[in-house]
Order: sequence, then C-alpha cells, then structure tokens
Amino acid sequence: MEAMGNGNDTDEVLLSVNNLKVYFPINRGIIFPRHVGDIKAVDGVSFDVKRGETLGLVGESGCGKSTTGRAIVLLEKPTAGKVEFQGVEMTSLEGESLRKTRRRIQMIFQDPYASLNPRLRVRDIVGDPLKVHNISSDKALTNQVKELLNIVGLNPNFITRYPHEFSGGQRQRIGIARALALRPDFIIFDEPVSALDVSIQAQIINLLENLQTEFRLTYLFIAHDLAVVRHISDRVAVMYLGKLAELTDRERLYKTPLHPYTQALLSAVPIPNPIAERERFKNRVILEGDVPSPDNPPKGCNFCTRCPAKTRVMDKKQIDCSHVEPEFKQVESGHWVACHLYD
Repeated sequence: MEAMGNGNDTDEVLLSVNNLKVYFPINRGIIFPRHVGDIKAVDGVSFDVKRGETLGLVGESGCGKSTTGRAIVLLEKPTAGKVEFQGVEMTSLEGESLRKTRRRIQMIFQDPYASLNPRLRVRDIVGDPLKVHNISSDKALTNQVKELLNIVGLNPNFITRYPHEFSGGQRQRIGIARALALRPDFIIFDEPVSALDVSIQAQIINLLENLQTEFRLTYLFIAHDLAVVRHISDRVAVMYLGKLAELTDRERLYKTPLHPYTQALLSAVPIPNPIAERERFKNRVILEGDVPSPDNPPKGCNFCTRCPAKTRVMDKKQIDCSHVEPEFKQVESGHWVACHLYD
C-alpha cells in the first residue's frame, strides 16, 4: 500500500500492513467436527505507519480493532496478508528471528488489572522482559527497573509491591514501564485508558506523548473514544466490521469526514456547549439496525445495511451497494475512503 503523509519530519515507513485477514473457524460437531464457516474479524485491512507518528484506530466494539493489533505482534496468527516491520515480513518469521523482531514491537493492553500477574512483584513484572531476552544480569536488574519506574512517574521504591497495592492508573504505568524495558521502536496501545477515570486518562495520555518525544516512539493507538484519539493521533483510521472505512489526517477527518459511518460516529460525540449541541442535534446522523454478524457480512459494502446514504448512491450512481463492494482508495491527497459515493 502506498505510504500516506502526516506532516512528520520523516517519511520512513516503519510498519506496513497489507491485506491483513484474521478469520476464526466455526466448527460443528464434537466427535467429527466439520468446518461450517468463519468469523471474519479482520477482512483485508491495509495501512502504513511512519516512524514517529501516532496512528489512531477507531470503531465500534467488535469491529476488529484489537484483533488487528494482536495480529501485528502475531499474538493472533493472520489467515492471510502481510505485516512488514522495517521491510521484514513478520508473518514468515519463526524461532529466534521472530523473537528478536518482537523485542522492537510491544503491546499494552486495555485492562490494567488483568495484564499484570498478581503473584509477581513489580521488580519481576517489569524486569522479566530483560531476563527473557538476556539483556540484564540479576545485579543490574533492580537499578534498571527503578529507572523505568521513574521514567513513567512511579516511585522507584515500589519495586517490592504487588499489583493489588496500586490503583488502575498506576497499574497502567507499570504496564508501560514493562513495554519500555526492551527499548522498542513501535508500541501498540489497545484501549489503554478506557478502564480509567477521566482525570487519570489525561495523565496517561500526557505521559505517552512525553515518552514518544523522548524516545522517538511510534504508536498504533486503538480506541473507541474519539476525543482521546483526536488529542493524541496524527492520522486516524476508522474501522467497521473488519474493514477500513476511512483513513486520513486528524484535522481533515474531524472537519470533513467523507464516509457515512465516520459522519455518524462524529455526530454522536457530545459537545460541552449546550447551545451548539442543540443546534447540531437537528442534523445528527442516527444509524438504524444492528451491526451484521462477522460470520455472515453483507456481500457488497459491509455498511450497506445501516447506511443513510445508500438510497442516494443507488439513485445517482446506479450502483447496488448491497452487491458491489467499494474499493478502499485515495479520493484526494492523503484521504482514503471505501464508499461508492466517491467512485
């Protein structure tokens, strides 16, 4: 996929995802199980992430955001497609080659209560990656863990404590320290602030921005909170039912969204000004119906069952959205969309 600009000081593509698919098989029968279908969690996703930028990935729950992130680090095995990290195709790596590449890509998970082993002290949680990759000796480990805790804003003397002795925000900081231990180039955040209070969310977001500047990190930030994504991201990709609907820079997406699904998402974001909120309510896009099942998505556009613009497409474009799948293409410089309105 062609690289897409974001205004950074570099055009180096750090990560390239091309036609990524992750299908989970559906089997029937216990004694003689047979394959009867697939849950198409991720269905042909392509995007690039440039060094030093933050790409936001947004969408409804169940659209495949987290599975995309897990497939990039190969926690889920891709069914098809390619994941290239600095030109190295990761899906074909095995053994030591895969282990070395994984050192440079880390993932931070949504639930800070479930992502830390409750039986281990902070020293062991944060220092475990250093021991696994033979980076640190036992003598130097304690000092290195203290340094990492200090970097993420925690008291270095907390290394002897257990996870249950910390708040949610502090636990997420421990997870961030663990991810930084191997000095990665690329970090995937899977809704890292959705389980935290709003005030704590702001602290974590500010921490991530400071770390990105200090260590020249690159982020894939997965979330459903559009306000958080707007604050931290350089570009934003909108995902629906396993596919990308739209991708462009942050300001353009929020000012001039093109895809009807993106327009509906943004119209649901609350505005603090009650007068402006009442005025916008008159033109709010209300989606009807439920999200189709990923084991039986629509044959054409995957959004056609809920799209308020479907009739307009069929009248003006003479295209049946329910049978013809739109191409995810660049309709203007740096703005990609999958919709027949722009054919």
